[in-house]
Amino acid sequence: MTRNGPLSDVLVLDLSRALAGPHATMMMGDLGARIVKVETPRGGDDTRGWGPPFRWPSDDGHTGEPADEGRESTYFLSANRNKESIALDLRGDDDRATFLALAARADVLVENFRTGVLERLGLGIEALQELNPRLVVLSITGFGHDGPEGGRAGYDQIAQGEAGLMSITGSGPDDPQKVGTPISDILAGMYGAYGVLAALHERESTGVGTVVRTSLLAATVGVHGFQGTKWTIAGQVGRAIGNHHPSISPYGLFRCADGAVQIAVGSEGLWHDFCEGFGLDPDTEGIATNPERAGDRERVIALVEEVFADWKAADLLERLSVIGIPAGKVRSIDEVYEWDQTRSQGLLIDVEHSTLGPLTLPGPPLRFFAGDGDERTTTEHLAPPTLGEHGDAIRAWLEEDE
Repeated sequence: MTRNGPLSDVLVLDLSRALAGPHATMMMGDLGARIVKVETPRGGDDTRGWGPPFRWPSDDGHTGEPADEGRESTYFLSANRNKESIALDLRGDDDRATFLALAARADVLVENFRTGVLERLGLGIEALQELNPRLVVLSITGFGHDGPEGGRAGYDQIAQGEAGLMSITGSGPDDPQKVGTPISDILAGMYGAYGVLAALHERESTGVGTVVRTSLLAATVGVHGFQGTKWTIAGQVGRAIGNHHPSISPYGLFRCADGAVQIAVGSEGLWHDFCEGFGLDPDTEGIATNPERAGDRERVIALVEEVFADWKAADLLERLSVIGIPAGKVRSIDEVYEWDQTRSQGLLIDVEHSTLGPLTLPGPPLRFFAGDGDERTTTEHLAPPTLGEHGDAIRAWLEEDE
């Protein structure tokens, strides 16, 4: 299938596995780049075995014989749309030659091996850029390629803990919690893709590629936001405080008669609107300003929940909408994917898998429009590949291109 999109002229050679690198290349594939995923013949990407849940080639799509053959993990399917797969043993002469032929033609190479692995294979950065001076290389590590702990292996939850994220997530300081998705991996992939696009732009003027490096540590520290400057400037250490904002009040999850709602009273104007809408005095002593309310958060939470106690969530959300207070409910994952708004934003796509048949996948989060308002977003997508699915076609293409 001929792909379109802003990166349709870009060839990406993806040596990465697990999640950070594959997420980066999936983002590029969503933008139209051709992604050739290089996998080891011995099982392929690690995530092919990360389950349950798995999907088997069966009529109902959710059952099958509990054997490895023919199954695909939903984890792998989440991070590998819009890619082709070729299985190569880089220690074998023939497969190595195929890899080098691909590297010579590629615009981008993505890898997330531990520091030194590519060099031991004779495929270090210098060798790759001597082969192809225009090659942009994205290298993702756990904690950085250098520094006193540069050689450490990086897995998401370890990085979430080491990079401080777990210390500010949870019900309180003694309840550190990881984020419910592998956010350090995903962020490293996002920052990596962002760096690759900058390097491709720079190549337009320099004519040569460059090396982009990021890590799970760097990406997680990169999103500390106000929690970072709270320490570097104010000398205060952020701590987990549950479902309420440390600097804005009222902002968080509040109980009501039959559940809970979330509100974000993010300005003094909204505070006045909120109070007037629910019969409160916005100038109540001690909570008239946001610094006061944030400093006495428990008092504000108690006040708001007292007001909400007789309201059912649906009625309360309607009332909040009428008075202009940003609000929402907490949806379960199934509710999110059944929500009409989710589908309207292109966040669900339908693909045809070569062995599993029709699949519905989470879709790309970007949409593109022409100046006249016509949407130009890519609507055709490739299903995640089976191991080595495109090997013959890729080799044939290389022979034709010689």
